[in-house]
Amino acid sequence: VLRKAVRLRYAFIRDNTCCWPVRLLCRVLDVHPSGFYAWLQQPHSQRHQADLRLTGQIKQFWLESGCVYGYRKIHLDLRDSGQQCGVNRVWRLMKRVGIKAQVGYRSPRARKGEASIVSPNRLQRQFNPDAPDERWVTDITYIRTHEGWLYLAVVVDLFSRKIIGW
Repeated sequence: VLRKAVRLRYAFIRDNTCCWPVRLLCRVLDVHPSGFYAWLQQPHSQRHQADLRLTGQIKQFWLESGCVYGYRKIHLDLRDSGQQCGVNRVWRLMKRVGIKAQVGYRSPRARKGEASIVSPNRLQRQFNPDAPDERWVTDITYIRTHEGWLYLAVVVDLFSRKIIGW
């Protein structure tokens, strides 16, 4: 605290006046008591007050997004709500209060390994059967959830184009 800026020393004195006398703290931290009392009476600047108001809005938009949005999307939300501010200011305020974006995950990729067995092409690209239940096709997709990955396999009848099962 001794080598910190004067404002930080004043804040330290303000926080510790319950335990120690102000004059003793000022003497130890090498600041004048009149400077400390003048700092106490000084109101926050308009910029500081605007930063506090903007930080509240940033927290609100971040919580509404499920604690996912980063500074770019928060900035877009602020701009859509009519708030004028820059991207760098949003980044600085989010960093100051410790708000971070949730980093997305990459989709699972096929790993290179041994060549798999290729099934024969039985449909020969004939996807328009004459009657129901002649040709069924299937596909597998990956869905990321908060609990992990879900794998969805769907069977479709090519005649009716309806899902038969999953």
